Amino acid sequence: MKTEPGPTLAEIEEAQARLRGVAKVTPIHYSETLSRRTGRPVHLKAENLQRTGSFKIRGAYNRIATLSDEERAAGVVAASAGNHGQAVAWAAREVGVDATVYMPQDSPMAKVDATRNYGARVELFGEMFDDCLTAALEQVEEAGATFVHPFEDTVVMAGQGTIGLELAEQVPDAGTVVIPIGGGGLAAGISLALRAVRPDVRLVGVQAGKSGFTIADGIYVKRPGELTMSILEQTLDDRVDVSDDEISAALILLVERTKLVVEGAGAASVAALLAGRVGGNGTVVPILSGGNIDPTLLIAVMRHGLTLAGRYLVLRTRVPDRPGELQKLLTLIAQQRVSVQSVEHHREGVAIAVSETASELTLLTRDEEHCQELLSEMQRWGYPVERLA
Repeated sequence: MKTEPGPTLAEIEEAQARLRGVAKVTPIHYSETLSRRTGRPVHLKAENLQRTGSFKIRGAYNRIATLSDEERAAGVVAASAGNHGQAVAWAAREVGVDATVYMPQDSPMAKVDATRNYGARVELFGEMFDDCLTAALEQVEEAGATFVHPFEDTVVMAGQGTIGLELAEQVPDAGTVVIPIGGGGLAAGISLALRAVRPDVRLVGVQAGKSGFTIADGIYVKRPGELTMSILEQTLDDRVDVSDDEISAALILLVERTKLVVEGAGAASVAALLAGRVGGNGTVVPILSGGNIDPTLLIAVMRHGLTLAGRYLVLRTRVPDRPGELQKLLTLIAQQRVSVQSVEHHREGVAIAVSETASELTLLTRDEEHCQELLSEMQRWGYPVERLA
């Protein structure tokens, strides 16, 4: 482990002054729904409403704004799953510095396009952040540019730590703060700031996707930073994990009840809270770290989450292959206050009688209880039912 200390309170306060008028002081949203569900006051720190759609602008701008004239002339290079790249591109444009950003080949196009639109040259490389990191460091070596690390940098951490200073003023009675952990820069910066000004607050870090694909791509890295993790070992009270299903449910709840659109990483802190893993007492503040979710992923997550909540029901049944029989079934279903989203007929490739047709139905229901009521009714009507989702 590295023994280099993280940013001091003075350095975080300097970053706050540097960011004044550049980064937004993002709002705090009190959530009645989450407060009722968890039995404690819940205030959401909406960094999804920050410039470029995530907290990353704080650290990126703080780093680039402190470059020397010689370093600015050589430009900057970054590796990113998306949000850091956008932030570096935006900050570099504001400061007047050339930027190149390496991003995984399967990065959400919303993040890739935004990074390009902010003026950076984007290089799509490899499958993971770590692949991009290797390529970016090679360019730094060749071109003499400055590498802006997304988390393993004390100046970047100081920028992220300004969130902690804002929180201390915005929610003075906060008992617990819940912070997503990817590389650890956000959590390290916030935790150092709060340990300095509010040493009594409980700090909980949230991780997702320890192996393989996760919808929380913004906090999925193979190896968190050595420096950041050495800091978090000293500052966090607890570290917890959340699953993609838990993140999906939290994301949908945020959209429906708070009208805040967040990405998977941005919903991780709320997912941990809803799963009962946060602990502590009193007011809790989950950090909504970003809102840059690809529209196609948002649609998929919404459909998946609604299915888990019993709002979508997909089933297969059989009806007599005669005129009017499908209409008869659909009429019975409508009488149960169920909306039919789609119907697919299959006469070939399925094991059915020659006088039957298989029908796959996608239905919109109220909740799981409504699903079970409909399945029971269909069996009572004489229709065999196989639930698919």
